[in-house]
Amino acid sequence: MNKPIKQHLIDPEICIRCYTCEMTCPIGAIEHDDNNVVVDASKCNFCMDCIPVCPTGSIDEWRVVTAPYSLEDQFAWDELPEQDEIEESFDEAPLEGLDEDISALLAEAHSGTGGKPVAPATAGKPTINMYTLGKPARAKVQGNFRLTQDADHDVRHIILDLQSLPFPVLEGQSVGVIAPGVDEAGKPHLPRLYSVSSPRDGERSNFNNLSLTVKREQDGVCSNYLCDLEQGDEVEITGPFGATFLMPDDPEARLLMICTGTGSAPMRAFTMRRQRALGAKENAMVMFFGARRKNSLPYFGPLSKLPPDLIDQHLVYSREGDKAYVQDRMRQEEAKIAELLRDMRTHIYICGKRDMENGVMSALDDIAKSTGLQWDDLKEQMREQGRYHVETY
Repeated sequence: MNKPIKQHLIDPEICIRCYTCEMTCPIGAIEHDDNNVVVDASKCNFCMDCIPVCPTGSIDEWRVVTAPYSLEDQFAWDELPEQDEIEESFDEAPLEGLDEDISALLAEAHSGTGGKPVAPATAGKPTINMYTLGKPARAKVQGNFRLTQDADHDVRHIILDLQSLPFPVLEGQSVGVIAPGVDEAGKPHLPRLYSVSSPRDGERSNFNNLSLTVKREQDGVCSNYLCDLEQGDEVEITGPFGATFLMPDDPEARLLMICTGTGSAPMRAFTMRRQRALGAKENAMVMFFGARRKNSLPYFGPLSKLPPDLIDQHLVYSREGDKAYVQDRMRQEEAKIAELLRDMRTHIYICGKRDMENGVMSALDDIAKSTGLQWDDLKEQMREQGRYHVETY
């Protein structure tokens, strides 16, 4: 009998097909087809470079096997095989493939995101990878609206009409957009991932459309393509993707939302879903939203019209007014956040640039301590219960 080894795998349910791991891998051990992103066991040397860059934690999966799963096996998966079923195939033996140093790197890689993500227990069942690279959906642009007046921050609200195509998407999921043309190597562009900023019943209620929040990046092929689209243009999209950054279908759940820039996209979807499904419910939604200035904060106008009994919002600007970051305002609202942390109904959502994480974690740590709680323990408990959700990039 072969000696058991540890094999590195990717969870196809959680993976959002952003291909960051593939682009990061220094030895070309990660590849994709129209369906999945996979790890070639014959090449993987457990360098762990791909672990920290994954925004979802889907890259951090391992199975004990006597013979590695082939690429063909992995390309065909809709979900990962159960570990227990594999372990029954061999007697206990020392494991090869992960030494203590790599295990330590694995723990370190998860220190920022709080471990592997878990969907809320009451969240709807997401549809995953319905449209692929080989068979994308075609959507028509219904509208392209500029959200900001900051010359350095061109952020757009783009509405895509799916027409007669079924495209079931839940709040918190993402879609891939395929820019036309080829890259410098002559290969077709890979999809770029964008969080959906509309609720499950559409940008307009009961219409088969969805919206995206897109910031134009100076050298961004896909972002410039999207920001330059005009009404009537057609776009190829893949997805939906994402199975954990979902909102609970529980009218008693409370949402603490922390975001910057286009990280506001899923928060907008959550807010619209709550507004349509539940209406106003005091103290049920609290949001801390950071930007450089008022004119660079997406959705400032619509946010200002939301009733305070629907959402308690704290808009924070780092380069005008009080010149604060979201973590600074969180500390100012310590009592409010402390009360949320003590409530077992609270779900935390953090979305935006990765450099916001440390400050937010520090603020939550300090606020938890002020109430006699240990943030690391509470975070792990909330994560296991599907109440702690992070997507940073």
